[in-house]
Amino acid sequence: MSYVFAEALQSAVYQQLTNASSVTEVVGDAIYDALPKGKVPDIYVVLGPETVRDKSDSSGAGAEHRFLVSVVTDEAGFGKAKRVAGAVCEALEDADIALSRGRLVGLWFDRANARRAGQAGRLRRIDLRFRAQTEDN
Repeated sequence: MSYVFAEALQSAVYQQLTNASSVTEVVGDAIYDALPKGKVPDIYVVLGPETVRDKSDSSGAGAEHRFLVSVVTDEAGFGKAKRVAGAVCEALEDADIALSRGRLVGLWFDRANARRAGQAGRLRRIDLRFRAQTEDN
C-alpha cells in the first residue's frame, strides 16, 4: 500500500515551512494544515488537497504525491503573496526532508496559479502545486 507515506509527507512539509525563516518572517505562525475557526490573518499559508498515485515496483511500495500549498491574502495586490510563494518554493524544492515513515526520493515544484478569490475578488490566492516521490526505505 503506497498511501502509507501521505501523513509522514504532510507532517514533514508542514515542519519544513514552519522552520523556514523566509516564510515565517512574512506570515509568522500563520501556516495551517486546516484553517482556524474565526478570523484568519491578513496573509497565511495553508496546506491543500493531495492526489497520490501508486509507484510501487518489485523493490517495494512507493507513491507519487501531487499536493497544493496555498498563499492567501486580503491585500490589494499580489506582491506580498508572490514573495511568500517564492519563499515556500525555496523551502520545499529539492529539500532534504526526513519522513517519519518511508523516504522522500524528491520534491519538486510543478506549477502555480495566481488568482482573485472570495467575495467580489477581494482575496489574492496563489496555489502552488508540488510533486513528491516517496518509497519504503
